[in-house]
Amino acid sequence: MPEDIEKIITQMTLEEKAALCTGATAWTSTPVDRLGIPELIVSDGPHGVRKVPDVNSMAIASLPSTCFPTASCLASTWNRDLIYEMGEALAEECIAMNVDVLLGPGVNMKRSPLGGRNFEYFSEDPYLAGEMAASMINGVQSKGVGTALKHFAANNQEFQRFSINAVIDERTLREIYLAGFEKAVKQAEPWTVMCSYNKVNGTFASQNSYLLTDILKKEWGFEGFIMSDWGAVRDRIAALKAGLDWEMPGPQERRVKAVVEAVRNGVLDEAVLDESVRRILNITFRAKKTPKTGTYNADAHHELAHKIANEGMVLLKNNGLLPLKNHEHIAIIGQSAENAHFQGGGSSHINPTKVAVPFNEIKKQADDAELIYAPGYPMDDTFQQGLIDEAVSIARAADVAVLFIALPSYKESEGYDRADMDLTEQQIALIKAVSKVQPKTVVVINNGAPVVMSEWIDGVAAVIEGWMMGQAGGIAIADILFGKVNPSGKLAETFPMRLEDTPAYINWPGETGAVHYGEGLFIGYRYYDTKKVPVLFPFGYGLSYTTFEYSHPKVSASTFKDVEGVTVSVDVTNTGRLAGAEIVQVYVHDRECSLARPEKELKGFAKVFLEPGETKTVSIKLDFRAFSFYNVEYKQWITETGEFDILIAASSTDIRHKLTVRLESTLDLPCVLDIESTIREWVTDRRGNAVLTPLIKNIVEMNRQSFGDDQEKDATGMDTMEMFYDMPLVSVLMFNQKFLSMPPEEMVEDLLRQAHAIK
Repeated sequence: MPEDIEKIITQMTLEEKAALCTGATAWTSTPVDRLGIPELIVSDGPHGVRKVPDVNSMAIASLPSTCFPTASCLASTWNRDLIYEMGEALAEECIAMNVDVLLGPGVNMKRSPLGGRNFEYFSEDPYLAGEMAASMINGVQSKGVGTALKHFAANNQEFQRFSINAVIDERTLREIYLAGFEKAVKQAEPWTVMCSYNKVNGTFASQNSYLLTDILKKEWGFEGFIMSDWGAVRDRIAALKAGLDWEMPGPQERRVKAVVEAVRNGVLDEAVLDESVRRILNITFRAKKTPKTGTYNADAHHELAHKIANEGMVLLKNNGLLPLKNHEHIAIIGQSAENAHFQGGGSSHINPTKVAVPFNEIKKQADDAELIYAPGYPMDDTFQQGLIDEAVSIARAADVAVLFIALPSYKESEGYDRADMDLTEQQIALIKAVSKVQPKTVVVINNGAPVVMSEWIDGVAAVIEGWMMGQAGGIAIADILFGKVNPSGKLAETFPMRLEDTPAYINWPGETGAVHYGEGLFIGYRYYDTKKVPVLFPFGYGLSYTTFEYSHPKVSASTFKDVEGVTVSVDVTNTGRLAGAEIVQVYVHDRECSLARPEKELKGFAKVFLEPGETKTVSIKLDFRAFSFYNVEYKQWITETGEFDILIAASSTDIRHKLTVRLESTLDLPCVLDIESTIREWVTDRRGNAVLTPLIKNIVEMNRQSFGDDQEKDATGMDTMEMFYDMPLVSVLMFNQKFLSMPPEEMVEDLLRQAHAIK
């Protein structure tokens, strides 16, 4: 830590320290002019800068800025470099608008399609979410502007989000709900992390020392400061002790006084307060190294938003109708064709610099085709048959119909979860009616999360998932419709057939103040794979106007040590007539594991751009974590020696090649046997096996004499030897005490001492 910061801390009064750890306004920290401590200015994000002109207000309209696509679209690009470039653009706008830290990105998991804030989060997969978040953070911070990784942790629903207790077992927490945060922290070192509102396993995230201090600061080595979500702190003193450095929003004079009194009364160690001050000052002075002056190129950023939308939109269905060609009469139907639906509601709502209207952009690219428009559905939730009749009339007379369907804000927004996965009643009826009279119907959907399509998808020719597409998304839609751009997006989340098929269905959204993550590790494709549940569109899926062939799969070594990892390579060839991009995905399947694992897990990906007939070799490195799992007994990530299948895929269900490798674990794990460990656990533990092996024959013989062997079953009719291996050793010995020279408990304790003594 710089010496000048240490000197400043010694010169600060207790009141100044307490004030620094609490916001001065809704968006700024407390400056200390006499010591040269400036204010730190933060602003909502994450897909645009929502800077308000009055730092004392949270509700007034923000200054104009570029509204980029939301996270569901960003993740569907699977393009790290593009997301990094977006981060750079966001930083440029922060600099021009005098913002030190942008509040984002959000990396929480999409546990259920019903999550109201899913449009702000990247994926159902922690590896993909972490990679996207790290790319964005690195882009923003490369320009000297900070980020706030959020919402730490388990903010996966809006229902009772200020108080709900997320009950999650340790392994699931580590492998699913913390893994994306961990990757982003270690790969990108965000300046700040924002805690969530909810409780995690009984303790508010803002007061959860296990999450904030033990894991984030100590285990992961996070060096920035932790801020609260706005209004997330219940007990300021408990939060400080837990590692929550900065409470927002301000001003909160009562909180400041409480901290001062706690230190003076000996309730709070001033060293704890000093550590929070130290972290805040470090980031504050780092931020001020970047002068906040100048302007940004709004047109260039609009074009970048356009490029991202092009790569993030996903072609879900195409019977050959797209791209559109030589159509003289095109029916454009749907409110969102003229009122672009490009972002969600809530704290991320951006005042865009300009908006590309889909109808106008189609008109620019439709050559001499005649465009006829009908609204199709109302802006509210009323049902108006007349609008459907009008749409059917123009669709019947046209060569092709393009339906624009946007999920309305009353169904999807921050602040409340979706009640279902359906479009509105009017929208469903509209699609069915139009496609019945016009088989050449294209449906363009603007939404932040999956919708049910089973009622109507068979009747339409093509479907484009347009997401909440950002302010330039209207251009991207036209580009894809007319083939100016070859779609390359792939889903970062599964589209299920129906809500009842989703893994969290039974445990959503919780009751009596708690939500139990009963599905454990098995969210998204991990669940659908394991249960063999058919889905509408799988994770990683997306069509193109060209085709790709995968050939010559290779691994750098067929046998390797876990710490060395292995590199997977494959040749990808564009076998079609159009230039395009393919996303190569690598999944890992553990053939045998001591614990339950998902059927496969994404552990690497790469996006490759190819001209017609061009071939490129894609190489993807798989490291230790690609093969490991979290073991709660050892309290660490572990690998086990054995065979793994490396699956090279175009989606989670489109496996192009399988390579089998053998991993050799280098871990020398400590002995974790205890008084309740089973015979099987003793035998599979290296140290336990060494101690028990000389005795195992005697124990088996004792058990046979007590209960009978396989040829001579006892009166219970059980195969007691099968039960024997999964009984605690102490229990087995209790049933055979007549053969022992000491009490069973003492015998096991002696064996445990021997096992734990082995190096």
